[in-house]
Amino acid sequence: MSIENDFILANDYEKKYCFNLFNPAEVAFEHGKGVYLYDTEGNKYMDMIGGIAVNSLGHSNKALTKTIAEQSKKLIHCCNYYVIPQRADLAYRLCKLSFADKCFFCNSGAEANEAAIKLARGYFFYKGSPRRTIITAKMSFHGRTLGTINATGQEKFREPFGPACPGFDYVEFNNIDALKEKIDNNTAAVMLELIQGESGVNPATAEYVKAVRQLCTSNGILLIIDEVQTGIGRTGKMFCYEHYGIKPDIMTLAKGLGGGVPIGAMLSTNEFATGFEVGDHGTTFGGNPLCCACGITVLEEIESKNILDNVNEVSKAIVDKLNELKVKYPVIRDIRGKGLLIGIEFAELLSAKEIKHSLLEKGFLVSAIGTSVIRIAPPLIISKSEAMKFISALENVLKAKK
Repeated sequence: MSIENDFILANDYEKKYCFNLFNPAEVAFEHGKGVYLYDTEGNKYMDMIGGIAVNSLGHSNKALTKTIAEQSKKLIHCCNYYVIPQRADLAYRLCKLSFADKCFFCNSGAEANEAAIKLARGYFFYKGSPRRTIITAKMSFHGRTLGTINATGQEKFREPFGPACPGFDYVEFNNIDALKEKIDNNTAAVMLELIQGESGVNPATAEYVKAVRQLCTSNGILLIIDEVQTGIGRTGKMFCYEHYGIKPDIMTLAKGLGGGVPIGAMLSTNEFATGFEVGDHGTTFGGNPLCCACGITVLEEIESKNILDNVNEVSKAIVDKLNELKVKYPVIRDIRGKGLLIGIEFAELLSAKEIKHSLLEKGFLVSAIGTSVIRIAPPLIISKSEAMKFISALENVLKAKK
């Protein structure tokens, strides 16, 4: 018996048989097209959160669905005992697009960050001078595994699941003096998001990032940049680090890389790739033919359709209009982010969850972060006219709450 088209039964089963970890809104989507999703009742929604920066090409992209159909007919999974041409091809493309020489594929951003942490520690181990400590930023978010919640600079994610894994220190974001004070002879790496997505879309300053890069280089410390959310065109460049005029030693990717198919990646230079020897790390599903074929298609679509140009053009239009709304509605405190990763912060008298709910009722999907910020991360293919529909809906919500 299929419950796909029976919302009431699906909602009941969700509550009874699934771990209640997500508190989903009572809507179920049946299909999508472009930037739109359609629920089981036929209602249309503009997806302004894009599966949390995952659906980079939108929904039902012709090239991606063709790749999935054709590759699934040939081979979905093949274990890593053998050469996987799609994996080799995607690794080559990512390395040529970035600073990197080597690429490891996995299934998620958390797994990519776990691999990065292991690689940094392994690098110093195999040099014969072990270093164990990874310094991350307060209010960061690096995943939900036991390792990555301890890399995450937010106590609320760690406290219920102690004891804490050792080997992590936390410093204030955008504070280079705090970082200098924390570095010692046991520091292996500094791990940063260039935009802290899960704490309110907070960008690092250019001065800070350049100073961190210089500090890591002068102290022989690895710089890990977590681009799980910001990578693959999200910020208007293929990788967010390009905005800052620096190169990391290790970078992690996921979310938008597969356009909706689960895939993560950890990239490094040849020098730091020596942190892994044969058998030191692995994955069952990571780098399989299907997910890597999808990653190749995403990269090809971004290039052939000039999607980065679209990201920058639409981003400017959205931010310009949001700044106009900020003048009209002082309840908007701040607008921040890069490209199509944008946070809108509201005054305390206005709840982000209320804004999110009101937009849902009007057919627009966003996420709420904490009490005061809504985040938008729509598909990279969104048009200016579609984006302006969202701006209009947001203004109507603010009018109603005035």
